[in-house]
Amino acid sequence: MKLHTVAILQGLYWFITGLWPFLHLGSFLFVTGPKQDIWLLYTVATLITIVGAVLLSAGFRKRVTPEIKWLGIGGASGLIGIDVYYSLMDVISNIYLLDAAGEGVFILLWLWAGRKGMDIVQTHS
Repeated sequence: MKLHTVAILQGLYWFITGLWPFLHLGSFLFVTGPKQDIWLLYTVATLITIVGAVLLSAGFRKRVTPEIKWLGIGGASGLIGIDVYYSLMDVISNIYLLDAAGEGVFILLWLWAGRKGMDIVQTHS
C-alpha cells in the first residue's frame, strides 16, 4: 500500500465522519450517545472535516509530505487517547472504542506504507 492511498482512506473516513453531525445530528447522537455541548461537537467535527479534506487533497495529488504523514498519525493517536480514556471513564459511549480501533489501523497503515513504498514528496527550497 502506498502512502497516498493511506491519506485517501483516512481522509475519506475523517471527512465523512466530520460532516455527519452537520448533515444529520439526530442519527449522529443516536449512534454516539447524547452530548451536553453541541457547540463542542461542531468544533471537533469542523476540525476533523478540514483535516480529512487536507489528507484527501494530498492523497489524490500524490503529494504526501512527511508533515501530512505525521498529521495523520498524530491526529489518529490523539483520537485514540480521547476515545479510550473517556470511554473507559464512562464519559462517552463505548462506540468510540470502535473508532479507537479504526484509528489504530490507520496508524499501522501509515507505518507499514512508509516502510513498503516511500512515495513521500521531497521538496527543496
